[in-house]
Formats: sequence, structure tokens, C-alpha cells
Amino acid sequence: MKSLKNLFSTKNTDVVKTIAIEDNIEDREQIRITYYQSGFAASVKASGTPIVLKTCFQNLYTSFLDQCRKQKSEQERLKQPFKEDQERNRTDLKKWETAIGVYELKDEELSDSIKEIRHDIIDVRVRPEQHGITGGKGAKARFFIGLFLILPITLYLLVFYISASYSAFFKMFSDDSLTAAIFDADALTNSFNASWLEGVLVITIPFVFMGLGFVIHMVQKEKGKKNLVRISGLYLLTFLFDALLAYQIEKKIYEFNKVLDSAPYNLPIALGEAEFWMIIFAGFVVYVIWGLVFDFVMKEYENIDEINVFIRGKQDKMADVQVEKLENKDKINEFKQKVVVTNGIISELQTKIDGFVFPIKEYLLYHNQYKEGWYQAIGTEIALPHAEKKELLESCDLLSDKHLQDLNLVTSELQLLEHSQN
Repeated sequence: MKSLKNLFSTKNTDVVKTIAIEDNIEDREQIRITYYQSGFAASVKASGTPIVLKTCFQNLYTSFLDQCRKQKSEQERLKQPFKEDQERNRTDLKKWETAIGVYELKDEELSDSIKEIRHDIIDVRVRPEQHGITGGKGAKARFFIGLFLILPITLYLLVFYISASYSAFFKMFSDDSLTAAIFDADALTNSFNASWLEGVLVITIPFVFMGLGFVIHMVQKEKGKKNLVRISGLYLLTFLFDALLAYQIEKKIYEFNKVLDSAPYNLPIALGEAEFWMIIFAGFVVYVIWGLVFDFVMKEYENIDEINVFIRGKQDKMADVQVEKLENKDKINEFKQKVVVTNGIISELQTKIDGFVFPIKEYLLYHNQYKEGWYQAIGTEIALPHAEKKELLESCDLLSDKHLQDLNLVTSELQLLEHSQN
């Protein structure tokens, strides 16, 4: 700051007219002493009158304020922390804006990813092969067609094997009709009437064949010569089971119809009977057809399920992407809020930089020195009784506090932003 100019030019009240502040420490000390002396002299002149002190304080503040406005180098020094803070906030602002750009780019990528997933969910039903799913197109229609076919075939096998097993194991023939031997309308009723165990055996035998068909389907999933041998063995086992049923039924019919000189029933006789082969093919051939249709239905169901699994996987992925998109959106909003706050801080700091900084502590120092000089004069130079001096000092002290409160200078801050330069 510059040297003190015309520090105190007093008339009747010795009011401070001009104040200048010097950066030099010795000059500041001299100014402090001068404030003390000025307050002392003014108090002697005014006999310590509070109303005069009020005017002196106002002139003191106005002169100090005017000098602060004129001291550019001092203002630059006081504003430097604001400028540095502003630069830091501008650096932060660039970081927030860069972060917003990064997250907005990511938001676009996530939106594109969601669109792509939705397209895949729709497209997989139309072109499943494009998504690594073979045989998926039209799988649902083929599945329901196969299901429509397998239901009556299953019903046929239930009726056939219930009747055939009853005829083979339990029926006593009284009629040589082949139809009555295989398709006995009362087979289930008669077996349960005979014994519940007999009924359970008759009704469960068809499920043995269906179980073999399911096993064949599962074995076909694996490749290799061993599996071919297993499948061949299972079909052979089923054929032998059907052959035994046919042999037993044909034997009972043969024995019912034989005469005294007839030869005992044996395998060569059975193989020569057309009825024997009719029973086998009425069961085994239909069973093979059932197995093929069942395998076809299961494969089509697997194709449908493969598409559904693909869709569920895509839906789960889309849900994860949507959650990530929401979190990313929160980040964008968070950084945008930081940009708003930072811009506000920068604007506020710019207002301080454009204005001027009032050095409160320095002013309070000089104010107190002036007040001390005023009080010292009352105590030593003014002839008043002790009680009146005390009352006068208290009045002056109250006036001093009110002066600082009115100016909002009761603070320990180093500096305070005042009005703009304009």
C-alpha cells in the first residue's frame, strides 16, 4: 500500500479525512500509532462526547473504504486467493464436463445395446439359425402337430398292452377269435375284479414300454457306436417282450383249439402262424411309431425351449443393461449438478474479483486504536467525576459496538467482499 497522505486534517472535531495504507510494516505501525493519537486528540477536543465519536467512526470507515478502492496492488493481493480458488473450480468444471461426455457416450452405447437385444428377441423367432439355433423356425407348429399325433397313439398302446398282457398272463380262453384274444373290452375290469394286484400289473405294463421309449430317446442324444449298440439292444428287448406276449397268447389259442393228436406248441409252430406275427406287429410296430413321434415331439420341444432359453438370456441381459443405464444416468445427473454448483461458485468468485475486498482485520485494528486513544483521553485529559467518566466510557463502548454491527464488521474473517467497483 502507499504511504499515508494527509492522514489527519482536522477542523473543529479533528475528524479523519484521508487514510492511506502502506505495505511496509514500519509504515503500518506508524499508521496504527497515528490512529491512536488522532482518537486521543479528537476526544480531547470533543470532551469524549459519544455523538461526536459516532461521526468520527463514520468518517473513519468512509475514508478507509475509499482508500481500499484506490489501492489496486493491495486489492490484487487480497483477491489472489479468490482467483486461485476460481482456477481450481474451473479445473474441476472441466473434469465434470469431461465426465459428462464420457457417461453420455456410454449412455448411447447402452441404448444401442438395448435396441440390439430387443431386435434379437424378435428376430430369433423368425431367423433362429442366425443366432446359432438350428431347426428353430416353425418348431412350435411341428411340436403341436406331433403332440396331436402322439396322444391317440399313446391311448392305442395303453389299450393294446392292457388287453394283451391280460390275455397273456391271466385270461382263460373260451373263444378262438383272435380279436377277442388281443382286444378284450373287459380286460381292465376283469383284472381288477380278480385281484387289485392283477389289475395294477395289467395297467402298468404299457408304461414299461413307454419307459423304454423314453430311454431310447435319451440314449439317442449321445453319439457313437456304443449308443447305436444300446439303441439296437433296447429295440430288440422291446421286440422280444412283444414276441413273448404274442407267443403266450397264441399258445393259449392253440391249446384251446388243439385235438388229441396235435403236437405240443413250440416256437417253430408259433413262427409259422400268421396270427403270431399279427400280434407282434399290432404292438411292436405301433410302439416303434410311437417312439419316433415321441422323439420328434421332444426334439421340437427342445428347439422351442432353446429359443425360449435364448430369449430369457437376452431378457436377463437387457435387465442388467437397463440397471446399468439407470446408474449411468444417475452419474450424468450427479456431474451435471456439480457443473451447476461449480458454475455458481465461479460466478460468485468472479463477483468478488470484479468488486473489491475489504480487509476487516486491518480496519478493526485501526478502529480499536482510534477507540483506545479516545478512551485514554477521557481517562486522563477530561476532568469529570469517576462515575460520570465510567458512564461516558460505557456509552462510547456501546456506540462503538453498534457501529461495527451496523456495518456487519463483527467478524474474525481476514477479508470480506463488499460492493462491486461500480
